[in-house]
Amino acid sequence: MNQQSTATPAEHQGVALGSSFYAAMRILPRSQREAMFQIYSFCRFVDDIADSDAPRAQKLADLQQWRDDIDALYRGAPPPRLRDYVASLQQFGLKRQDFLDVIDGMEMDVPADIRAPDEPTLDLYCDRVASAVGRLSVRVFGLPEQDGIDLAYHLGRALQLTNILRDLDEDAGIGRLYLPREGLLAAGITSHDPREVMASPALPQVCAPLVKRALEHFARADEIMSRNPRRVVRAPRIMGKYYHSILQLLIARGFEKPRRPVKLGKASRIAILLQYAII
Repeated sequence: MNQQSTATPAEHQGVALGSSFYAAMRILPRSQREAMFQIYSFCRFVDDIADSDAPRAQKLADLQQWRDDIDALYRGAPPPRLRDYVASLQQFGLKRQDFLDVIDGMEMDVPADIRAPDEPTLDLYCDRVASAVGRLSVRVFGLPEQDGIDLAYHLGRALQLTNILRDLDEDAGIGRLYLPREGLLAAGITSHDPREVMASPALPQVCAPLVKRALEHFARADEIMSRNPRRVVRAPRIMGKYYHSILQLLIARGFEKPRRPVKLGKASRIAILLQYAII
């Protein structure tokens, strides 16, 4: 992505068509929906930088430009591509640090591809690329402060761990391995080469603790959402149910070779949407 791009969130909404995010966010009132698409657009921009084929130095420079732009936004001098964000910041109290955390998370893959991070690094990665997005989102949804922070913590980690488990082979294909090194060693895997790890018969042993951890985070997130008004948690309910269903499909499939791709069907997505879209 060119760092001088001034595309607005509306121009990037098409990338979410058919996704769980788009389905969950389109049910929100207009001001909340616009704020969420701004958050989503920002995340897509910085994620596209991290995943691009540009030289690493260029990607670092582009991410730094986003940090500078976020700083300018909070100084009251937003660059063109962030001018539409001013109203959302004022209305929902979005925090500068959460935007910067997302950028820091995307940058973790840039100097070198992540391969078998230790547990604290994996958790930090999940916090930055998922829970930080959640911390922005819960302010838009209108959750109480502590419940919002707690929901972002648990649901963000549940979603990101599910993503990691779902995308094991895809990530390995581009040289990335998000499984924790402690889990690899416990299963007797000493290699950090993604393709070698994917070929190991011990891979299910590595995945099992992550599955358990994701399920625990989903359960804690459900507890928080259950004590808040249905209208406030409709969107995170849809996201949570969507990804929980993907995790259940992964559990049913298992992690032995061959691993067919897992995807939630259209009928299931519609059923989830209808279950929670109506107040």
